[in-house]
Amino acid sequence: MKFRKLGRTGFSVSEIGYGLWGMSGWSGSDDHESRNALQLSVDLGCTFFDTAWAYGEGKSDGFLGDALEANRNARLYAASKVPPKNRKWPASPNYSYKDCFPAEHVFSYADQIRKKLKVDCIDLLQFHVWDDTWAHEKSFSETVSKLKREKIIRSFGISLNRWQPENGIAALRTGLVDVVQVVYNIFDQAPGDDLFPLCKELNVGVIARVPLDEGSLGGKLTAETRFPESDWRSTYFNPENLRATLDRVERLKAILPKSMTLPEMAIRFILSHPDVSTTIVGMRNPQHVRENLALSYAGPLPAELIHELRKHRWDRKLNVDKQS
Repeated sequence: MKFRKLGRTGFSVSEIGYGLWGMSGWSGSDDHESRNALQLSVDLGCTFFDTAWAYGEGKSDGFLGDALEANRNARLYAASKVPPKNRKWPASPNYSYKDCFPAEHVFSYADQIRKKLKVDCIDLLQFHVWDDTWAHEKSFSETVSKLKREKIIRSFGISLNRWQPENGIAALRTGLVDVVQVVYNIFDQAPGDDLFPLCKELNVGVIARVPLDEGSLGGKLTAETRFPESDWRSTYFNPENLRATLDRVERLKAILPKSMTLPEMAIRFILSHPDVSTTIVGMRNPQHVRENLALSYAGPLPAELIHELRKHRWDRKLNVDKQS
């Protein structure tokens, strides 16, 4: 496994991290298999793990806590997220900061997360949603400062709305944010315009999430694919978006090198960007762990292929009335 610095945190993390959302709330997950996959990822050199309280109301945090406890001799980095108090995803300028992250709410969830992770100090605590209209709220600054001062957390981050990478730039400029998490993949390339250069300037770590576009870049979705209503993907891959996505996936397959799988091309595209600190991949079984972690050794994509993939950028607008 290759490692990269997570911005100014000083953490040296595996460039392929483990995203735990799929273990809690997605159809097809198996708890026993999830635990085995987590342990295998540690054995193969993965050191960065991203979860959130909202992933099963602490269930994924608990999975990660068990893995941390079982591997005390390894330096593993745990990242989790505080849910907004109003339980609204995505963030919107229509919601006030106090609607989402009042101090007592943040500290309460930080304590619950610590208990689930079985740690005294959380390596990285993130706000699960963010809107830049909150950037200069006094309570925001006071809360982050206190979290660090009281050694509840080592570093702080924000998770940005899908398709709104610019909606975090004001927060980064406050100096309070050590790490930013953003959707970045072959389709969603907009973070490279303004966000990544600012992260490089300010030495802010970058977590690239949704590397496989919720599964479409895994190459296995079809026009008949359906997800249960309880699975978030049933909303994301509605009939209209599924058709449009599959059309674009087919165009990608047309330029896919014969020696490469679609998921490999997708993950290596992200790792080819030097400003990405780590990309978090959902891996719910040992086979996915082996396949994805091995890509760290493959290196960046050839420049000519990256040039072609830039043409597959898909800029979309966020509908704040729907979860994203």
